[in-house]
Amino acid sequence: MKTVLVAIAPGFEEIETITVVDILRRAGARVTMAATVAGVLEGSRGIKVEPDELLDNIMDKDFDLICLPGGQPGTDNLKQDIRVEKLLKKMHEEGKYIAAICAAPTVLKKAGILQDRAFTCHPSVQSEFGSMEYLKDRVVVDQKVITSQSPGTAMEFALKLVEVLFGPERLKKVNDGVLARI
Repeated sequence: MKTVLVAIAPGFEEIETITVVDILRRAGARVTMAATVAGVLEGSRGIKVEPDELLDNIMDKDFDLICLPGGQPGTDNLKQDIRVEKLLKKMHEEGKYIAAICAAPTVLKKAGILQDRAFTCHPSVQSEFGSMEYLKDRVVVDQKVITSQSPGTAMEFALKLVEVLFGPERLKKVNDGVLARI
């Protein structure tokens, strides 16, 4: 069974978070939403979500993929959390998949994950990357780093995560149920 960690912090982007969790669970992944703080978290649009775990409780667990949703102040909260950076570096060193959407690629940049990688992000944070290889594509895969642009690309992003983890047959099976344009 494939395992996925979705790290969330107060102010997370709801569409990006729930779409990824839902689609990956439909695909058969064991998805853990782990929060930076205890209790119910409020997203950037006021929707409240109860995480599965605290980050402290999963630091030593193995995952096939880590995903960071964007949103504000969620992205800034993830960026300031040393545990998130530690997990990203560990996953990167182990050759695992790392995914981020919207403003969350800025967290990857801070952790040194985007060195020599093509990526995309929300246009509002593009200037934070200087001369790094930004692409305007809705979803970008460069080796084991997957990035996407915004809530509007969350379904494509989630389905790409299914494809990289499980392959095209599982992607087709999941999409037969949700009927996304891919």
